[in-house]
Amino acid sequence: MPELPEVEVCRLGITPHIAGQKVADVVVRNAKLRWPIPDEVHSVVGKTLEKIERRSKYLLLRFSNGTLLLHLGMSGSVRILEQDTPDIKHDHFEMLFDNGKMLRLNDPRRFGAVLWFPEHQDLQGLLTKLGPEPLTDDFAYGHLFTKAGNRKVPIKTFLMDNHVVVGVGNIYANEALFIASIHPATLVNSISEEKFNELTDIIKQVLAAAIEQGGTTLKDFTQADGKPGYFAQKLFVYGRAGEKCDGCQSVLEEIRQSNRSSVFCPQCQVMPVVKPKKKSPTKKAPKK
Repeated sequence: MPELPEVEVCRLGITPHIAGQKVADVVVRNAKLRWPIPDEVHSVVGKTLEKIERRSKYLLLRFSNGTLLLHLGMSGSVRILEQDTPDIKHDHFEMLFDNGKMLRLNDPRRFGAVLWFPEHQDLQGLLTKLGPEPLTDDFAYGHLFTKAGNRKVPIKTFLMDNHVVVGVGNIYANEALFIASIHPATLVNSISEEKFNELTDIIKQVLAAAIEQGGTTLKDFTQADGKPGYFAQKLFVYGRAGEKCDGCQSVLEEIRQSNRSSVFCPQCQVMPVVKPKKKSPTKKAPKK
């Protein structure tokens, strides 16, 4: 599934071509995505696309009368193409603009979404319960520590909870925990506030670096044969189980957490030993 940096790079890639342009037509070839595409998406015809924003992994296309939400699901991709570009299999949705450009959604597995928020109201409640954006000031020192409280959940699972913070998906959770020297199975109630604050900085740095790296692929969003997925980048642990750690040369190991792969260095990310609590000595009853 595309993660936050990939979706942000997508936003950057399509914005210069269609923001500020008037919609000439909307074409729905297959309305059966994760949720049915509502007929109201046609209400943007004749309207100007004012701007494109991102919330978590959702793209938000803002019009005067509402917001069109795009989600890429697990296999979706969007492209900016000329309007005479022939459609191919799995091209489910198109938005045509007066400047001759077209926004096209291709989604083989159909787990993506195209929804309409009338008057910008999130009637489905998709965005209302999301945690803070990691690259904003809302994701600040103390946030992770407070959310952790006394919860006994693994830190990797905790970071991927969109109610805690959005957009820290599997790839970047692996990478951030390696840099922070935290084993992915470490329980959050055992992590200090100081360590959480360090992890906050690292998450911001990892995501920002990925977005910067993705800037080299912006041209892909105007190519009909562009494929969805992750842009090439240097990763410390994700996808490298069995290889040597760049730091200590130990062999990277892999475990499964919530049906997702967690790769870590057993030397650099040591699982903390939880000492069992000592039982209080049993007091003997006084002799009569």
